[in-house]
Amino acid sequence: MVDFMQKTRRLMKLSSVIAKYGFDELFKRGELERYIPKNVKRKYSDKIDEINSCTFYERIRMAIEEMGPVYVKFGQMLSNRKDILPEEMIIELQKLQDDVEVEKVDVKNKMNLELGIEIDDYFEEIEEEPIASASIGQVFKGRLKNGEKIVVKIQRENIKPVVEIDLEIMKNLAKTLENYYEDIKKMNIGNIVESFEKVLNEELSLNNELRNMQRFANNFKEDDRIHVPTVYKQLSNDRILTMEMIEGFKITDKEKIIEIGQDPKKIARIGLDLYLTQFLKYGFFHADPHPGNIFLKENGQIVFIDFGAMGKLYPNEREFLINLIIYSLKKDVKKMVEAIQELAIKFEVPDERKFERELYGIIEMIDENSLENINIVTIFEKARKIFSNNQILLSEDIYLLIKGIGQIEGIGRHLDPNLNINEVMQPYMDKIAKERINPINIFKKETRKLETFSENWLTLPTDLKTILEKIQKNELKHRHEIIGFEKFQKTFEELVLAIIISSLFVGSSILALANIPPKIFGISGLGLLGFIIAGIMGINLFLKSKK
Repeated sequence: MVDFMQKTRRLMKLSSVIAKYGFDELFKRGELERYIPKNVKRKYSDKIDEINSCTFYERIRMAIEEMGPVYVKFGQMLSNRKDILPEEMIIELQKLQDDVEVEKVDVKNKMNLELGIEIDDYFEEIEEEPIASASIGQVFKGRLKNGEKIVVKIQRENIKPVVEIDLEIMKNLAKTLENYYEDIKKMNIGNIVESFEKVLNEELSLNNELRNMQRFANNFKEDDRIHVPTVYKQLSNDRILTMEMIEGFKITDKEKIIEIGQDPKKIARIGLDLYLTQFLKYGFFHADPHPGNIFLKENGQIVFIDFGAMGKLYPNEREFLINLIIYSLKKDVKKMVEAIQELAIKFEVPDERKFERELYGIIEMIDENSLENINIVTIFEKARKIFSNNQILLSEDIYLLIKGIGQIEGIGRHLDPNLNINEVMQPYMDKIAKERINPINIFKKETRKLETFSENWLTLPTDLKTILEKIQKNELKHRHEIIGFEKFQKTFEELVLAIIISSLFVGSSILALANIPPKIFGISGLGLLGFIIAGIMGINLFLKSKK
């Protein structure tokens, strides 16, 4: 439960930052000025000229940095959303650094209390100064009694309440901004904040990171091209994670790769291949594969580190994604649209023909360039722009994947400027295509469908079973209603009545002119009778039409 006083103090701090960087004007436009205390606005009013010397997007970046680590992380996530944010803002958000002051920690005492052990029974030594300091935690080097070198990640004190308060404020602010600004509503900022909350909560749980490492290691246990750091479960909990220290160097160090006798081009292909395997085969991939999170050991093994946040694709998402790739290679735009529709959370395309032409434009762009000149990031950005223009929203994991592929390709291009992602991907597509036409796999797939159908039948409500049985016995009585039929029926009746009245008037007039006896007041009796009947019917029709 968020503490009311803590939340109030935090709101005051955020209000202060908003006013300091001149964003109170933005709040005025949305009638949200009341959220900023008057004394705060007065405090920074004399600094407005200094603030105005910076661009609007620079002020956003500076404000985010001052708001704290949660907002910095959110800004870093938004820096990947070129589909919804202008280029100038993306450039500024990419400058955000997770630069947090070192927090003094008595590591041994902390581990003793948290793990309920005597730390000296397990550790030969552990350093008191962190080798890395981030917003969520700090990392310390050490060595176990058996001589193994390890690192210990320790979560910062009281970080969870801070994150909880900031997330609640962010969700409330997103909801308020969506109510006042239509452009922000179109950005689906509320969904983005919810996705961010999920990712951040996962990072806060070091047990979650431990499970991610174990799952990742299990996926690649038969692949000696990759090494996953060993985790020490008995020396870990939800706030402490002890793992093997990796002795290696950044994968982008080309000179070092050559120095240890490895071929940078080969390493580039292996790295790309391993990443494709992560999402195409397992649907479980590293969410942030930048050069600082991928190392190379001297034996040539690639090592991914930092498993706090992982991207996950459900089986159906992976299937649709594979379909999208296959259809794009086949240049089947209509099938591509179907796959995108299945993959999307939100799919609103005002002009489907225009959408198809835009997708075909991407295919033509690929055809017109030689494979080595194709920049996968450019293709993704073009696709994301098309999606944004058509109100197509994908899951956050798909955006993480797009970012990850771009990062991996960037590393690959650095090591091998002629790297061709299509060539590396083609064997996967060929293998998938063969698996799909394999009679055994087809049989298994159809068997699963039959099992699902059978299970659904067994769980159908009794009423539905009864309906199906009545259909088979021809006992089902079908009743339907045409919406608006009563109004149509009334109009039709009035029309028929008007025709009859008109006919009576015409007929009576003919009789009156023909002087056919008997006569009443010198008028044919039959004609007079017809006029009277037509008159009564006319009055009745008039009264009905007024109801």
